[in-house]
Amino acid sequence: MATYQPTQEDTKQLRRVSADLPPSPPYSDHSDGEKVEADAVQPTSRPSPRDFPLPPDSTEPTAVLEPDKKTPDSWLPRDPRLIRLTGVHPFNVEAPLSDLYNDGFLTSPELFYVRNHGHVPRVEEADIPDWEFTVEGLVENPLTITLRDLIADYNNVTYPITLVCAGNRRKEQNVVKKTKGFSWGAAGVSTALFTGVVLGDVLAKAKPKRGARYVCMEGADKLPNGYYGTSVKLNWAVDPNKGMMLAHKMNGEILRPDHGKPLRVVIPGQIGGRSVKWLKRLIITSEPSDNWYHIYDNRVLPTMVSPEESANKPAWWMDERYAIYDLSTNSAIAYPAHEEQLCLVGSEPSYRVKGYAYGGGGRRVTRVELSIDKGVTWRLANIDYAEDRYRDAGRQQLYGGEMDLEWREHSFCWCFWNIDLTVSELAASNDLLVRAMDDSMNLQPRDMYWSVLGMMNNPWYRITISKENDYLRFEHPTQPALMPGGWMERVKKAGGNLTNGYWGERIEGDDAPETVAEAAAEIKMTKHGLEKAITIDELRKHDGEEQPWFVVNGEVYDGTAFLKEHPGGATSIFSAAGLDSSDEFMAIHSDTAKAMMTDYHIGSLDEDGRAALITNDVQPDPSATPAPRFLDSRTWKRATLHTKTTVSWDTRIFRFKLEHDAQTLGLPTGQHLMIRLRDPVTREAIIRSTKRREDVVIDSLPVGHFVEFKGPIGKFEYLGKGRCAVNGKDRQINTFLMICAGSGITPIYQVFRAIMQDREDKTKCVVLDGNRLVEDILCKVDLDGFAKDNEEKCRLLYTLTQAPENWEGLKGRIAAPLLKEHAVRDGFCEGEAMVLICGPEALEKSVHKALLEIGWKDEELMFF
Repeated sequence: MATYQPTQEDTKQLRRVSADLPPSPPYSDHSDGEKVEADAVQPTSRPSPRDFPLPPDSTEPTAVLEPDKKTPDSWLPRDPRLIRLTGVHPFNVEAPLSDLYNDGFLTSPELFYVRNHGHVPRVEEADIPDWEFTVEGLVENPLTITLRDLIADYNNVTYPITLVCAGNRRKEQNVVKKTKGFSWGAAGVSTALFTGVVLGDVLAKAKPKRGARYVCMEGADKLPNGYYGTSVKLNWAVDPNKGMMLAHKMNGEILRPDHGKPLRVVIPGQIGGRSVKWLKRLIITSEPSDNWYHIYDNRVLPTMVSPEESANKPAWWMDERYAIYDLSTNSAIAYPAHEEQLCLVGSEPSYRVKGYAYGGGGRRVTRVELSIDKGVTWRLANIDYAEDRYRDAGRQQLYGGEMDLEWREHSFCWCFWNIDLTVSELAASNDLLVRAMDDSMNLQPRDMYWSVLGMMNNPWYRITISKENDYLRFEHPTQPALMPGGWMERVKKAGGNLTNGYWGERIEGDDAPETVAEAAAEIKMTKHGLEKAITIDELRKHDGEEQPWFVVNGEVYDGTAFLKEHPGGATSIFSAAGLDSSDEFMAIHSDTAKAMMTDYHIGSLDEDGRAALITNDVQPDPSATPAPRFLDSRTWKRATLHTKTTVSWDTRIFRFKLEHDAQTLGLPTGQHLMIRLRDPVTREAIIRSTKRREDVVIDSLPVGHFVEFKGPIGKFEYLGKGRCAVNGKDRQINTFLMICAGSGITPIYQVFRAIMQDREDKTKCVVLDGNRLVEDILCKVDLDGFAKDNEEKCRLLYTLTQAPENWEGLKGRIAAPLLKEHAVRDGFCEGEAMVLICGPEALEKSVHKALLEIGWKDEELMFF
């Protein structure tokens, strides 16, 4: 099981090709007829044998994440960046879309999306060579093959392949109307170099009999309804153009557990649900698989079939016409990112819009088009067909397999696209639309085709553009899982009808239909006539694996009877035991699942119990000694607004009274806390974070009003005399460069004050504080006083965008020109240095980019 290791000379020839370089097509013909040359030098001769993308740098996680420690996957380290879509367990995740795109054409295993139906089979390293699977059914020569024999006895190949979950972009459907599936965002897609054996070679040795038409596959993952299994047509499996393989490596290394270690099926061009992981059986049959997961998953039922009808009429699921195999053509925008802000003042004249596209069934994406006028006109984007560089490389060995794509016309992979738009065009537009077409003229539709499982969602991908003062703000349609945000949720909450053909916007004109908010159907989840009251103490006696109880909307349910049948396995219920699971349950589960809850309803949590869960706070014993520190990281604590002081036209300083006069706040220097209060009308919780100590800068609040606090939280803590902790690891710093704007001074001030007040602390501080007006500078009296008393270790710089005539400080925004003058890394060469940054998101992004250009490293930057 040798892994391909390039020599030093080979490494010099290897080149990762940027997603911004579109070698094909060489020109893009835009809608106005003008030919615009693509922004890359086009190859004029056969490329170097190593002139193709190789995997990005990858670091296998070593720590088991906290959410996994109480699940059957407690042995399995995972990347914390992944977004969990189905709660704690089973593990279904996607990467943040920007991180996925930034990883490049090939995705690192730790960011590759994961779709698990249950726990991950654990295979020890010593057992990998002896892992075996069978080939059985309608064959003349039944086989039992070990992984050792598979690698030794068959020709191994390496192919670049994109896998896509059929639920990719499902969150958009769930916003319109809840489906039976959980909410994937637009990152349920990933690409890797897979190494293994051609499936057709193994089947040829087994010799399928006449009448054999399907290849059924079964994995080792034991689930409530049996082992996971599915099937594909036999004539596809034996077609070398289809590229189906039994893979044992991914990006040159052994498969990781979440991706099928040690052996999986990989089927290019089809939905990921057909690529069975942890392969144990191949069964050749005359009919499609009768596996539960083949029948009741991965189907697009007709749009008029409701979740209720699909549950009551199993015939819908038995109709093979509705099974999904080939992927549909799809595309999405990665940049601008969700909530990205583009400053109109001093910006570059153009902005590069970037994203991905893929086709299905081996069909090539032949065009990607963007519109900035709601689809009236379209422009061609540049497309980077990175997959073609593997074809151009010819036949060669890669990662222990033969890579030979030169003869194959099928496309197995996604492509990246980009187009430069002028900032003035973006400022004049309300949205960006993208659509793709493949070589069979399959074009993404304008409108969504809603279905019970929410699969194969591929309407035009739309992001909105809002002009806010000097900035453009971009908003994607949704955010994955339970994450709030996206223009679709915003429009729906405002009463927009997302199915009106205009993305929920009001249609102008006398004949325009009235925009109507969709009325939520009332699903009864309680047992008729049951009036039993349950206390918080009773609930907490059932917070384990025996008779687990959980709460949804104040009602208590016993999950014991559903442990075996739950699609996500018993752990999904165990993880909710003793807790209020309202938000998660209501967002993830379908109307059908909600209607089933009457069978498990056992009573209502009493008022004291509801209050305890809502506040996450069991009231302390009045006779108990008050805590010396106010803050508690697990409990919301109340403090009363005592005084407030006006600082400027839009800022107040609020001082809160704690539980007793001798009590300390308990907030370490550099960390922050959470503040919660409730909307007086809707009673919705409003939660914000703040980073100062006793003085908290927030919006208007009446004196005498209580506010709830929780903390401390934060990855940075200043320990004194240049010593700080970042994610629990000690660092010794000689100089801090502190960059802030507006109220961003608050966390900076914490650290600055601690250093200035300690005469024995020799740490140097350079503070760059940006504001609009002089009166906007927060804490100026204190800052000036500290600077005057500590000239040997302090340099204080203010910059204003609207400075008065007599202003002697800096002028202008905190941007690249100012940073090049005052913040070049070489100017901080005396020992270890760190940059502390806090301000609006747009400022932090621009400062980040500028600092990297003037010599700073990412590990030297700390964003509050």
